[in-house]
Amino acid sequence: MRPRGILRLMDPSGSTVRRAGEPRGLEAALLEHAHRFEATFGRADRLRLFFAPGRVNLMGAHLDYNGGPVMPLAIDRGTFLAVRRRPDRRLRMRSTLDPRELVLDLGEVVPPRAGRWFDYPAGVLRELLAAGGEGPGIDVLFGGNLPIGAGLSSSASICVGTAFALDSVWELSLSPEARVEAALAAERGYVGVRCGIMDPFAVGLAREGHVLWLDCKDRSTRHIPLDSGAVRVAVADTGVRRELAWGAFNQRVAEARAAFEALARHVPGAVCLRDIPLATLERHAQELDPVVARRAEHVLREVQRTFEARDALLAGDLCAFGRRMLEAHRSLRDLYEVSVAELDALVEAAEAEQGVLGARLTGAGFGGCVAMLLSSAAPEGTLERIAGLFARRFGASPAIEVFGGDPGPREVVLA
Repeated sequence: MRPRGILRLMDPSGSTVRRAGEPRGLEAALLEHAHRFEATFGRADRLRLFFAPGRVNLMGAHLDYNGGPVMPLAIDRGTFLAVRRRPDRRLRMRSTLDPRELVLDLGEVVPPRAGRWFDYPAGVLRELLAAGGEGPGIDVLFGGNLPIGAGLSSSASICVGTAFALDSVWELSLSPEARVEAALAAERGYVGVRCGIMDPFAVGLAREGHVLWLDCKDRSTRHIPLDSGAVRVAVADTGVRRELAWGAFNQRVAEARAAFEALARHVPGAVCLRDIPLATLERHAQELDPVVARRAEHVLREVQRTFEARDALLAGDLCAFGRRMLEAHRSLRDLYEVSVAELDALVEAAEAEQGVLGARLTGAGFGGCVAMLLSSAAPEGTLERIAGLFARRFGASPAIEVFGGDPGPREVVLA
């Protein structure tokens, strides 16, 4: 069953550009997911359906693990979970995307990570059980409409969605922040990704029509309105997946840590790289490996850019906000070195269009997607021209979608 509310436009290159409509068709997609649950596990009485969004980060690239500010937006694509209680203590987790499953008894210790998709929900399960959560056995089918490995935080969507569903089914009465912490601990302590705090916060604390301002040093948050009447957020998927990029990501984390350790001796009281003044880096750059110095320069300049972007958004200056996005991408390309040719090509094509206010890679980089901020007055065919330029260069058509915002994890009751 194809979700309602999606208009497919074909340009001469064969690119597919999808525009969001209302209703998005989430209920139709979840109904189809319920049917797939029955095909997988058998007839489903009292089946419960849950949704957790993905996110696109507009500003604050690679700042979350450096204590800086970030500005993510939850999007109306994400993870589906169909959950049915069992009469015993057995738990089964399956996915519509992978035939491998996790089966265990809830009285057992959650096994070590297996390098499979189910490591993410298993990590959340381990965290909740360790915190004293418990309940009946369940069958869970995971699915969704969020591209995996595209930089839209599919992992946090799965983890926060799992925490929300288990909290609901087991009646644990967790706060949103506790669910976020369980998701974060699962990725860091179980899956082994040295991620920052942004993604689970962006998913778990989402508010529709708002960008989340998250200060990753003190975890303070603020919801800043984004005028959907003036701008739209589009995401262009290069099709370059990042399955093998976690090693490079962890290397960037280590390089940023090395920069902090070298520079912190000159800044009493500094607790993260964000605390280092840019002037300190400029005075002591020769003490650092050149690569480490470039990483630090990106972080410190990006902190400044992100505060400027926040002030621009609060002032309603969307053009200035967009310029900061373009500056961020150039820094990610030249200083943090996490971009690839496909990402650069999309940003360059977007920047050449008068209706595009800003564009930058989103997520960790090394592939995945570009986020674009479009004026609502963008000329007809803007996205098709961007896709066409990309297709002529790389011989493959990027999927471009205009996303709506999302209110965050929730149970969806079908009429």
